[in-house]
Amino acid sequence: MINKPVELYRDTLRIIDQTRLPELMRYEYIYTLRQGIRAIKELKVRGAPLLGIFSAYLVTLLAMRSKERYLSRLKKRLLNAISKIENTRPTAVDLFKAMNEMKDIIRKAKTKEDLVQMLRDKATRIDESLGEKCERLSEYGLTLFEPNKKYRIMTICNTGFFATNHIGTALGIIYKLHEKGMIEKVYVPETRPLLQGARLTMWELSQNSVPSVLITDNATGFIMEKEGIDAVIVGADRIARNGDTANKIGTLNLAILAHYFDIPFYVAAPFTSFDLSIASGIGIPIETRSEDEVKRIRKCLITKEDARALNFAFDITPNFLISAIVTDKGVFKKPYNFI
Repeated sequence: MINKPVELYRDTLRIIDQTRLPELMRYEYIYTLRQGIRAIKELKVRGAPLLGIFSAYLVTLLAMRSKERYLSRLKKRLLNAISKIENTRPTAVDLFKAMNEMKDIIRKAKTKEDLVQMLRDKATRIDESLGEKCERLSEYGLTLFEPNKKYRIMTICNTGFFATNHIGTALGIIYKLHEKGMIEKVYVPETRPLLQGARLTMWELSQNSVPSVLITDNATGFIMEKEGIDAVIVGADRIARNGDTANKIGTLNLAILAHYFDIPFYVAAPFTSFDLSIASGIGIPIETRSEDEVKRIRKCLITKEDARALNFAFDITPNFLISAIVTDKGVFKKPYNFI
């Protein structure tokens, strides 16, 4: 059994460098804020729920390793560090919620010893709580499927172990279906430009003996029709009050195609991924990443050096295209109104 993608390890924060998978299972050790921010920006750690866990452990690590004797100065440094962490990935709301919880502890702590212990306890609880939420979410997801029947499922990106430190969201439901012998095959789009489907999801499914097949992103419509896909299950990085969802770029394509072919389209996310301060998807900030991620595959240039590229990391799926939203608090169906 491999170690978790993110965990406190002695006096450091150990991560699995997801950019090196599946060729190499490489552990990296984080000691500083600069290393932690780089790990987030370079997607060595990724996945909305995992970013919340990682950022909480990172703040804990900074407090543990600090030699600052004065509590007020330590608090100021930690709050400044949190501000920098919050500027790394604008779309995934779990990161911001985790940082808000850590800020509350920093403001309340009376001694350095209490501060470190309280931060560590909170980070651990954020991690463990997500595991519990993923388990409940996955069980709720089972209720959308008829028992004693085999399904052909399509998903996108990676929503499992490498995105949550636990069983996962969309992949968690797929694993539960597989345990009951209800999966015929999982169809995994490669998920350009960084190939999280090809590199991470295919690896996870293989490790768990789930029958799966890799497909190109631009084959999804044809395969939905030709292979007879029964359902599409995806994750979400942020969900607005009206049920619009932000997820990996390409999710909207799947939702439109599923609607055309009359295939159920399910979104799976813990309730922490809801942002009830945002009325609709229009208000969700969408991260734009480097042009090089589109122009290169694993550092290999695939176009002209001076070609321009547009690289949105996420897209917005409107609520009317979503058949149900599966959370750790239950399954929600239209009309969506999360207040």
